[in-house]
Amino acid sequence: MLNRGVSESVRYIGIDIGGTKCAVTAGDENCAVLEKVKFPTRTDLGKEQAIARIMASVEQLLQKYPDTAAIGVSCGGPLDGRRGVILSPPNLPGWDAVPITAMLRERFGLPAFLQNDADACAVAEWKCGAGKGAENLIFLTFGTGLGAGLILNGRLYTGGCNMAGEIGHMRIQEGGHVGYGKAGSLEGYCSGGGIAQYGLGTAEELGKKAACGDAEAIRVFKEVGDNLGKGLAVLVDLLNPDVIVIGSIYVRQQALLEPVVLETLRREALPQSAAHVRIVPAALGESLGDMAALCVAVHGMEME
Repeated sequence: MLNRGVSESVRYIGIDIGGTKCAVTAGDENCAVLEKVKFPTRTDLGKEQAIARIMASVEQLLQKYPDTAAIGVSCGGPLDGRRGVILSPPNLPGWDAVPITAMLRERFGLPAFLQNDADACAVAEWKCGAGKGAENLIFLTFGTGLGAGLILNGRLYTGGCNMAGEIGHMRIQEGGHVGYGKAGSLEGYCSGGGIAQYGLGTAEELGKKAACGDAEAIRVFKEVGDNLGKGLAVLVDLLNPDVIVIGSIYVRQQALLEPVVLETLRREALPQSAAHVRIVPAALGESLGDMAALCVAVHGMEME
């Protein structure tokens, strides 16, 4: 995968910065995880402390893997991947204009690259996951927030200013749940933060209640699935993808969500496009975030 002819002994470090946790991973050019350090992002640490922990974790791994070639950072948007700057992600309060790649290059003297987490996951699932071999793929994060990574005509598409795929910002109601700083947004209903706004617990807690037959929990998941299906219909009509891969909550709650999502998609999207597209859960499981961050480093070196 993404092989430039270098020795398989070459190592990479991936940093996955999420709304609730951060993981720093050492891996090889096939994005196989060798070792990982993880810690909370928001609940226990502020921005400065979290960045300090990131730097310390990279230092720790570099001592064990001194032949590391590059560092990749995967983070929720918005961000400027070309300049390597994190730009106030809604799920990372206080992370305003953080020049993360410059900080890493200055500290460790290694090439460093930044990519939207949805884009990074899209590349990982496209290269070695549920979307392997697809020419046109969409990946949806569906975790703390909701964003899309786009593989179009066999290439990662990031848009004019690196902001393509922010489907969670689309308004689906005039008011209601808040996500991505906007009331009534798709992220406000189809994300971990959005589901929590129903006031019945986290997505995980709601899943347990639904599995025990709780009628209100089941109702919530049906509403979430319907809204997600409407969002998918927009993507399907606009981009006509071969496959849509959905991560995190969809993987864990597929049995509850899939029937409603597919029913709504078939109702809302153009018949030809709806019949063509496959809707599948992410295949890389709990390793997806780690592999995605490593993919940023490997892909970045390939594009140099």
